[in-house]
Amino acid sequence: MSTAMAHALNEGLRSVMEEDPKVLLIGEDIGRLGGVFRVTDGLQKDFGDARVVDSPLGEAGIVGSAIGLAMAGYRPVCEIQFDGFVFPAMNQIITQLAKYRHRSEGTVTLPVVIRIPVGGGIGAIEHHSESPEAYFAHTAGLRVVSPSSAQEAYDLIRMAVRSDDPVIFLEPKHNYWLKGEIDRAATPAPFGSAQVVRPGDDLTLVTYGALVPTAVKVAAAAAEDGRSVEVIDLRSLSPIDDATIFASVERTGRLVVAHEASQTAGLGAEIAARVQDAMFYSLEAPVIRVTGYDTPYPASRLEGDWLPGLDRILDAIDRSFTY
Repeated sequence: MSTAMAHALNEGLRSVMEEDPKVLLIGEDIGRLGGVFRVTDGLQKDFGDARVVDSPLGEAGIVGSAIGLAMAGYRPVCEIQFDGFVFPAMNQIITQLAKYRHRSEGTVTLPVVIRIPVGGGIGAIEHHSESPEAYFAHTAGLRVVSPSSAQEAYDLIRMAVRSDDPVIFLEPKHNYWLKGEIDRAATPAPFGSAQVVRPGDDLTLVTYGALVPTAVKVAAAAAEDGRSVEVIDLRSLSPIDDATIFASVERTGRLVVAHEASQTAGLGAEIAARVQDAMFYSLEAPVIRVTGYDTPYPASRLEGDWLPGLDRILDAIDRSFTY
């Protein structure tokens, strides 16, 4: 049966709560309401309000409480209601959560998952459509992942909760209600690995999260022009799976990176630098980035122009083939 990503996350959380009584959830309106996007719907009813905790409005307190719970042996999963609300908790995340394992020389682990709905495309107001992944990927000590489908959401949330490292779990809100089949018996790809979602021979298109379905449409459109585009879904933004990207670029010789976040100092810049350092003699053209603009996220009526779409990515592919 086809399942929406939001429901896949709910199912994944339910399964890890059933297998480990130390897993608990904490966040604003996640209990009785079931979360703004209903990802935790029904979990408080089934597991009680001691394991699905409706917190006061205060993101620094949510993450700080999770750090203390993790030190006491629990595996907390925090929910931040919207991407723009995570910034009050950044001090807790960067100063404490990311560093404690190193600070304690490995004697104290903090298995905390911070779930954050990210990105645009739903017509939300200011502070509700941010793409903060580069801040987290820049912070050593954090794992950063972002699913693009129901299957990945189910697999990644289970792996994130089981991880002994803190995980920033970025959920593309534009994809919450995209449906897909889930194979619950499948062996998921290892944590920290990318996936080739459409093979190709002429150009590599790397993206993640909300833009993966768009990238697959781009590849289909490019095929009508006789160009075979390989689409790679990063899944893991920190660490980045260099090996999968390098192997693809070695065959295709061309690379386009697409993401919703602004261009300057974004993930695309990091991937471009790595590929041009390691794969310079394999490249037939410069690495091209297709991103959001270096401006604050616009009003909802303009987000269709701001976000990278099919036409802008196809244009980047055309530019790559002019070299």
